[in-house]
Amino acid sequence: KAERYTLRLIPCPYNKHHRIRACRFPYHLVKCKKSYPEVAKKLATCPFNARHLVPQADLSDHVLKCSDKGLIEQDIGKRTTCALRCLFTLEMNAMSTWQAPPCDEDWETGEELLHLPR
Repeated sequence: KAERYTLRLIPCPYNKHHRIRACRFPYHLVKCKKSYPEVAKKLATCPFNARHLVPQADLSDHVLKCSDKGLIEQDIGKRTTCALRCLFTLEMNAMSTWQAPPCDEDWETGEELLHLPR
């Protein structure tokens, strides 16, 4: 599967004559963005995958249909669930093991106790 990914050719959004291997695509995008600044001004980057460059007018439609959107939402859901579970566990542990530190004062008389048993 990894071999198919690296051999797959992706069309460059800046120059339709460029066909780039998937493994080189991010590097090519940086290079072509500098070479074609006028085209770059007209393109928008997908918030779910920086490799998706679409005409600015089409970005809203792309975001609704982006194939990577589900992966990001899934990842956020897993992270949120894990974070909440970890937070709950930490809170439960803190509640069950916390003990008040010894007090060296007698609040009734306002004096310090010299020989408080510990």
